[in-house]
Amino acid sequence: MEFKDYYKILEVPREASQDDIRKAYRKLARKYHPDVSKEADAEARMRDINEANDVLRDAEKRAAYDGLAAGVSGPNGASPGPGWDRGFEFSGAQGEGPNQAEFQDFMAGLFKQAEQQRRAQGRGQGFDSGQGHAQPLRGEDHHADIEISFEDSFAGATRELGLRSVQLDAQGRPHLVNRTLSVKIPAGVKAGQMIRLAGQGMPGEGGGAPGDLFLTVHFAAHHLYQSNGRDLSMKLPVTPWEAALGGKVHAPTLAGEVEVNIAAGSKQGGKLRLRGKGLPGDPPGDLYLVLDIVWPSAENEQTRAAYEQLAKAAAFNPRAHLGVSA
Repeated sequence: MEFKDYYKILEVPREASQDDIRKAYRKLARKYHPDVSKEADAEARMRDINEANDVLRDAEKRAAYDGLAAGVSGPNGASPGPGWDRGFEFSGAQGEGPNQAEFQDFMAGLFKQAEQQRRAQGRGQGFDSGQGHAQPLRGEDHHADIEISFEDSFAGATRELGLRSVQLDAQGRPHLVNRTLSVKIPAGVKAGQMIRLAGQGMPGEGGGAPGDLFLTVHFAAHHLYQSNGRDLSMKLPVTPWEAALGGKVHAPTLAGEVEVNIAAGSKQGGKLRLRGKGLPGDPPGDLYLVLDIVWPSAENEQTRAAYEQLAKAAAFNPRAHLGVSA
């Protein structure tokens, strides 16, 4: 499902005036309304037209849409890439963050929520009708994603996190809010785990307590390691003679360099397990070293002569299992 460009749907430029938008909507509604249109896709087109008009005809909704679209849409209105919502705060139940949510679903939910809150305020929700006093209402919890490194999880860290959210002002109008929080990352945190920041969600009403902010942890791509829970894995380059003859080599870990023993006759893809060298925890994870046999290129006379000598001495046919001669 692609990002919906509401301006394109209404066939107006982004700098269109509110009057231009009203005229464009009326024109398209006459063309695509299912009761009068003969177009095959009239019903679907009319749904999109109504959705676009609902957002762009309202100045506050349009401002929020423009701000969000600028941050998540690619060139020429292309669909947003994976992780477009990273850095956005969303309301909802715990564990229901919009990981890889579609832009238009988020927009629909956002403005539906805004409209519900405006109607609730209009009805006097949050007030004791008998006494006329505001009833304390706890603020909504918010959710966002946070991307950290394996080093952050290994040692713990404090990071400055920039977040964006759409909030309602005193008149119930949505607007973008940017803020920066100092986040303490506990050692041993795993991908998918949540970090709770008490009182950092939406403010309460009538003296109610604010909601909480839940940050879902994701690991940034690393040049060495990949993770599976608290276990880590990495490729360990070894020479052909180290794999064939065995020996000791050095390997990096998050705790520093260690010496490991390569067994004689090791094969490509063989694994070495370093217990407790993964991410900390109870129990800590392990680090798996996947052997990657790397051959030197025959770029000089000495290396070329060595390969020729090996070819004569080994008498090795790697295609024997295929039933062909060397």
